[in-house]
Formats: sequence, C-alpha cells, structure tokens
Amino acid sequence: MKILLLEDDLELCDFIQAELTKNGYMVDACNDGETAVLYALHVDYSYDLAIVDRMLPVMDGLTIIKAMRKKGIQIPVIIITGMTALNEKIEGLDGGADDYLVKPFHIEELLARVRALTRRPAEIKAEDKLRYADVSLDKWNRELLCGQKSVFLTAKESELLYVFIKSPETLFSREQLILKIWGTSSDIEPGNVDNYISFLRKRLKGLQSTCEIKTVYGAGYILTHKQK
Repeated sequence: MKILLLEDDLELCDFIQAELTKNGYMVDACNDGETAVLYALHVDYSYDLAIVDRMLPVMDGLTIIKAMRKKGIQIPVIIITGMTALNEKIEGLDGGADDYLVKPFHIEELLARVRALTRRPAEIKAEDKLRYADVSLDKWNRELLCGQKSVFLTAKESELLYVFIKSPETLFSREQLILKIWGTSSDIEPGNVDNYISFLRKRLKGLQSTCEIKTVYGAGYILTHKQK
C-alpha cells in the first residue's frame, strides 16, 4: 500500500517514514504544504492513505484535506497534530479527516490506526477482481485466468496488469506507470517498465489470450484485444 506522509518536523517525518517502510508500506513524504498539495491532489500517484500534519508551513494540513475531498479523492486521512482542543479535533474531522492522533504518540498506535483504516471489507476485495475480453485478474491472489488456464503473477506484474485492465484501451506513458506502481520516491528507470511489459506479454501469450499490450512508440502502452 502507498501512503502519503505530510509532516514538517524532519526528524519525526524520517522516523515515521522508516517505521512505515519497515512494516511494508510504500511512503512518499513532504515537509511543506506547497509541495504537499501537489502530491495530495495528483491522482496518478494512487495513494491508499494519507497522514497529514495539521500545522504545515505555507499551506496548513486541513486546507489540503479539504482540497482533496473537493477533488473527489476519498482515501482515508489521519491528522497528526499537537492541537488538543475538542473544537480543533471536531474541525479536523468535519474537514474531511477520518482519524485524529495527538502528538506525542506511540508509533505502534499510528500503525494500528493505519491498519484499521486500510483493512479491506469484502466489497473492496471484490473490486480487485477485474475482467477484460477473455481474461480475468484476481489482484488479491495475483492470479490471471483465461478460460480453463491460469497463471500466478509476481506482485509488480499483478499491479501493472491491474492498471491496464482497470482502464483498458487507455494509453499510459512509462512515467505514469512508474507513479502508479512504484511511487514518486522510486529510482526505477523508465526502461525497466519495458521488462515488466515483456513479462506480461509472455503471460498473456502463454494463456493464449486475445489480449495484448501494444506499444505506441514515443507515447507508451495500451491494453487492447484481438477479435476472434
């Protein structure tokens, strides 16, 4: 899961990011509101949750949360803040936050709240089962099926194919795919995406699927299918 962390205390930010990463999360971190709002409102980054400091320089955290909600970004948001007054908590929750954690806090409590907000109900798991043409992808189990045949994918293969099947016949640039799969802090080169595309093409060919990932030279890739 990908988490956006907005915290201006550099030491605290580094600590939270390290702990989240240690627990298997992919984390993008920002330390001021001006930069943070660019990350928060960029839908291509595909975050699963945001942790937002209420008092950020340049633009405060609550303003960023309200902007996210106005744009239709409905991911869970946890406010972390030193503001303890009841009316401030109410303002934060009414402003679009899902949870409120007062500093100083134990990192175990923050991790528990992250787990609670990202726990998947059955209806969300169902959304991870997508179909296009003659294939279906169970992202949760990383299984790709075509007719009576099936193959298990690696984690990145599954995430990449999920992006294509969720928006078939849509052109994605290498840069867009990197943002969606690896995040902004990744050092993966655009050319490495070609390798994963090659892996997926072999998977589809092995299943004898009509689906194919076409290269649009100079632009990116698109998932389409051949009519039988």
